[in-house]
Amino acid sequence: MKFIKLFNTSLCIFFILLCNTANAALTQQQEEAKKKGIELYNQYKAISAIEPLKIAAEGGDDEALYYLGEALRKNNRFMTPEAKKAYESSARKGNIYSMIRLGRIGDDLCSTMKNCPPGEESPSSWVIKAKSLATQRSTQGDSESMYLLYEMTGNDDWLEKSAENGFAFAQFRLATKYQEGSGSFLLPSRRNQAIERWMKASAENGYSPAMMGLAAIMIEKKDLASFRSWNEKAAESSFVEGVFGYASYIGEENSKYGFVFDPIKSHALLSNLLELNGGGNVIRDVNDTFPDIEKNMSKAQIEIAKDLAKTWKANHPPLSFYPDKLGY
Repeated sequence: MKFIKLFNTSLCIFFILLCNTANAALTQQQEEAKKKGIELYNQYKAISAIEPLKIAAEGGDDEALYYLGEALRKNNRFMTPEAKKAYESSARKGNIYSMIRLGRIGDDLCSTMKNCPPGEESPSSWVIKAKSLATQRSTQGDSESMYLLYEMTGNDDWLEKSAENGFAFAQFRLATKYQEGSGSFLLPSRRNQAIERWMKASAENGYSPAMMGLAAIMIEKKDLASFRSWNEKAAESSFVEGVFGYASYIGEENSKYGFVFDPIKSHALLSNLLELNGGGNVIRDVNDTFPDIEKNMSKAQIEIAKDLAKTWKANHPPLSFYPDKLGY
């Protein structure tokens, strides 16, 4: 009983400290740097993301600090002292993602190499704090915290609660788990219904990979109109996979999926993807497709396409692979 009282008291102190170390407002320069850093990170450009994220992290923003830790860790392929410092600064401000990352240091390559940097607290201590804070927030209806409890416990009940409470990524994860064979269903048709239900919920909540997941389901159902619609929506959200697919289909004069032939728009979108030089493997696919479309266009059409590419970029979100925030 004495241990429990001491434990609860320490957690109360911890949460009070979180309130006292809340994020200060970032300057305009720091806010812009944070936005740019996360944009680059989501384009798989961890090296380029580091400098702007450092600028934002100087303002003490917990999310910027988390992404700085991620960029440093992924660039080096293991937990470095600088990455750990960023995670710890973020965790002290109540960032559960950073707490989870610190709690998983035993799974990091640095553990295999036996050179993990020393930390302020043990991994198990961060796990306890992460679970406690996520539990507290989930009782207040925070669906993202419910998902994080699933990440920490592996308990599918938390994943289902998060999905039911509207967290788009949890809805996508639940759909993909069912696709992979998890869950108990009396009939295959019931499983398919559940997959479509949650993939659609996630897509309608704006999660771009789910839009493409739902588009794939529509292909299986031979619902080409819905396939075209969700593929275009994924492209509008600047999801790289969606942009490439949509651009490729509208660049085909006789599209087997019924897309309207539009080589100018196809050229514009594919040329924008070329900006991902070094990020992901999409450049290889673009380089295979782009010349076949361009060779049949006039100089006037190409100039129009160049202007459209600029307009599209100005009126849509930055290109993104939408990586899992806790992905390895």
